[in-house]
Amino acid sequence: MVVGLLVFALANAGAAVAPGYWTLMGTRAVAALAAAVVTAAAFATAAARAPEGQQGRYLAVVTAGMTVALITGVPLGAWLGGAVGWRATFVLIASVGVAAALGLLASAPGVPGGAPAPLRERLGPLGDPAVLRCVAITFLAASGGLMFYSYLSVYTAQVSSDSSTLLTSLLFVVGVAGLGGALVSGRWADSLGPQRALSAVVGGHVLGLGMLAALAFTGSGHPLVIGALVAFWAVFAWGLNPPVQGSVLAAAGPGKGMTALAANIAGLYLGAGVGGALGGVVVGTVGVAYLPLASTALMLAALALTLRPARQNPPVGAGARRSAPTGAG
Repeated sequence: MVVGLLVFALANAGAAVAPGYWTLMGTRAVAALAAAVVTAAAFATAAARAPEGQQGRYLAVVTAGMTVALITGVPLGAWLGGAVGWRATFVLIASVGVAAALGLLASAPGVPGGAPAPLRERLGPLGDPAVLRCVAITFLAASGGLMFYSYLSVYTAQVSSDSSTLLTSLLFVVGVAGLGGALVSGRWADSLGPQRALSAVVGGHVLGLGMLAALAFTGSGHPLVIGALVAFWAVFAWGLNPPVQGSVLAAAGPGKGMTALAANIAGLYLGAGVGGALGGVVVGTVGVAYLPLASTALMLAALALTLRPARQNPPVGAGARRSAPTGAG
């Protein structure tokens, strides 16, 4: 994780001094790859450090950190870019990356790992139908949920006459509700098991998007109604990670968690990109009102996959503690 954070910081420092567009895009691609490595390693390490029966809660803490980073970093970066210039935003990101690496190096306890498995064995999860099912669920859920989130401003303009004021409040609501959803879903994963918790979270996500779609077709709504529906959706949208990462670890089995988590994080980031692109197509062709409807359709596909019977490997628990951190620290 330390190496990944330093690469992330270096890539953002490169973006800050990039002389042209393609250099900037190249450094952003490197930063994205480093972020994916760090995210997968963080989930793997959290699972490995979790006491018996508390894996979901530990995974939820990682998700909560990602949520806080999103709700604080985006507005702060936008403000800094507007006040000083976009290069200053990348300098800030690089500085945070270095600080995180140094803090991790100084404070994180070591996690013992076993002997590295052969490459073919470590890549095994990439061909495992149970793991790929989880990756597909993550991809579809990210596409549907982040499609709506990416265009929350235009949706708000569709359903509210005072969208500029309401949007600021809604972004705060999303952050608070999303943080709560991540922590609660982690407890669900521990008490219900990751698969049942995942079904509940994806089902709630479908319901939330469905209600938002209905509101878009019925006209303007009261700000309190809009806020309540967005909060309900955000709880389940940001509650996805703990149970889906737990399901990935269970599907992969002992010794293969890191590769499976990396594939799942790739599905998450790919879904975010596809969702944003599809959202633009929907808004540009059939209109904003159909945006949450398209998101709901993607979430229904994710729910259909979630409800399919999955192969159950032995619990990850002790196996993850023995092997998941290999290469994760």
